[in-house]
Amino acid sequence: MPNPTHRNSRTRRDKRRTHYKLETPSFGSCPNCGSPKLQHTACASCGFYKGRSMFQPKVQA
Repeated sequence: MPNPTHRNSRTRRDKRRTHYKLETPSFGSCPNCGSPKLQHTACASCGFYKGRSMFQPKVQA
């Protein structure tokens, strides 16, 4: 098995790792109730997705 012959500097190592970063999730608004929700998921407050009711949300007392 070949082994590395030269040591990479900190700069080269860090340049390679610049693409490892967190991305903020994209939020949209629910067309049914207007509350913010994640894209391509059912709305947690009203239970609608693509104009259809997927579930009945729990009522918090």
